[in-house]
Amino acid sequence: MKESSLVAVAVVGALALGGGTIATQLSARAEQESPAPPPVCTVLDRSELAPESGALYGVNLDWEDKPLADYADRLGHRPAVSVSFTGFPYDERGHDYLRMAADQVRADGQMLLLTLEPEGGLAEVTDDAAPALAADLAEINDSGVPVIVRFAHEMNGSWYAWGQQPTAYVEAYRRVAEAVHEQAPGSAMMWAPNYGGGYPFAGGQYEAEPGTADFAALDTDGNGELTMADDAYAPYYPGDDAVDWVGMSLYHWGDAHPWGENDVPEPGKFAAQLTGTYDGAGGDDRAVPDFYAEYGEQRGKPVAIPETAALYNPAEGGADELAVKQAWWGQVFDPSIPQDFPQLKLISWFEWDKHEVEIDGPVDWTTTNTAAVREAFTADLPDWLRWGPEESCTAPGP
Repeated sequence: MKESSLVAVAVVGALALGGGTIATQLSARAEQESPAPPPVCTVLDRSELAPESGALYGVNLDWEDKPLADYADRLGHRPAVSVSFTGFPYDERGHDYLRMAADQVRADGQMLLLTLEPEGGLAEVTDDAAPALAADLAEINDSGVPVIVRFAHEMNGSWYAWGQQPTAYVEAYRRVAEAVHEQAPGSAMMWAPNYGGGYPFAGGQYEAEPGTADFAALDTDGNGELTMADDAYAPYYPGDDAVDWVGMSLYHWGDAHPWGENDVPEPGKFAAQLTGTYDGAGGDDRAVPDFYAEYGEQRGKPVAIPETAALYNPAEGGADELAVKQAWWGQVFDPSIPQDFPQLKLISWFEWDKHEVEIDGPVDWTTTNTAAVREAFTADLPDWLRWGPEESCTAPGP
């Protein structure tokens, strides 16, 4: 008999003599060597989505060009919030895109900030469309992903089909909020105008026309004109019962119109714009209301910056990319933010490299495309930011 056969016989004999013991040992070893199953995702009630301290870190991504997993690898953290845009009401393709975004968030993030864009106008936000959305959100919540719905953002601007129509906007927002609040407890509603510097943003396709009811509603000082002296936010506010979060898009576009030049943002610009006290290279905006005080402190709402970044135009000269962006993120993520703005609970970076109509040219808003910028950005991220979980979770069982 060959030596290999003798070994085989010995093993078989051992198994026969002590099979139960060896089988138990092999089973225990297999259990030790196999990875533990991922944790089950936990979806909190909408009232618990804001952190007690610090702010959630969020990101706006081109999901198809830059998957969330790739971004998290480059950043070294999983974002707590990931922003997705979709038309509303959405078609089957939009429905599939929403599911794709939720799947990516479940695997490599934590929470979805869903921006709904009623591109066909506010009349399409019907009594049927709102409950259908809420039903989809309830399914996403049940799958382990909480959602913050940013409905028809920057409604005080004149560039969107839902812009500068305060009465119709408030009605549509409240219709959506009622359905979401009734059907999807793991989803919250965000109201998010554009920063009021430059209001009333004349010249856009959808600006309010003199003599209309919308124009009269926006003329808050009653002088027959729309100027920055009119409140850029209040006419569009849907009410405390309908709003869970408030947010404001806040970018550094440069120093002067028509924008497009690479300018280092001046110190204190971010905080001044958030509080309506900005008076600098971009103009005197002190007529703009104090958004943080009115909606964060007085109304007690968690405040979000759902879009922020600093303009870098690779086709222009001026300051270099790192200087422009680092000066801005240094303000947005300043160590003093949690003490000075305790209601600021979410900051989301706009991680896009895209053509911008406003300057008719390319703008690189990103912080991870260039190695030097990425290294500086990750090194400067403060410890008061709140990240997504370190490992993926699975959808709860039935």
